[in-house]
Amino acid sequence: MNVTKKLDAKGLACPMPVVRARNTMKEMAEGEVLEIYTTDKGSVADLAAWSKSGGHELLEQKEEDGVFTFWIKKG
Repeated sequence: MNVTKKLDAKGLACPMPVVRARNTMKEMAEGEVLEIYTTDKGSVADLAAWSKSGGHELLEQKEEDGVFTFWIKKG
């Protein structure tokens, strides 16, 4: 996967991972991919909902050792 930007939102509680993702996406072009790292369990539902409502595509997500990683393509 061709990642354009990475965002480390580990240690941040809801809604900050979504706020940071939104701000980072504003700097990106359509079709670029943002990789996000979080530790907040709520971010799983939050980032999925935000992606859909914002017209972005959640390409993949995984959890490993308490760290959630998301790949979101800007729509």
